[in-house]
Amino acid sequence: MSDKHHLYRCEECGRIVEVVDAGRGTLTCCEMPMKHLVENTVDASKEKHVPVATREGSSFHVKVGSVPHPMTAEHLIEWVEVVTEEAVCRVELQPGQQPEVKLPATKGAATIRAYCNLHGLWKTDV
Repeated sequence: MSDKHHLYRCEECGRIVEVVDAGRGTLTCCEMPMKHLVENTVDASKEKHVPVATREGSSFHVKVGSVPHPMTAEHLIEWVEVVTEEAVCRVELQPGQQPEVKLPATKGAATIRAYCNLHGLWKTDV
């Protein structure tokens, strides 16, 4: 079973897919089942990964980590997104950029997710 907004990663090629419509069956890539990416919420590593979000009017100001995350070609936050009942908005980041973005805020609950190329998926609920 694949639930809406869940992310899956191919262990062979590294491709990541997001489910936009829940369904049955197993997602596959490179002729192998894809691995469900489970969001981490507790930062036990030296680098900081948990998104820190503050609502500023109609947007969220998001920094990845209470201490800025490295943004090198070898180790970076690839993207940051906000997930609500109504929408998903993702901003892709590049090496050398600050791990900081503005995302649209809607009324109600939202989840902010960030993906580190080495340490996986991280989230905070706002």
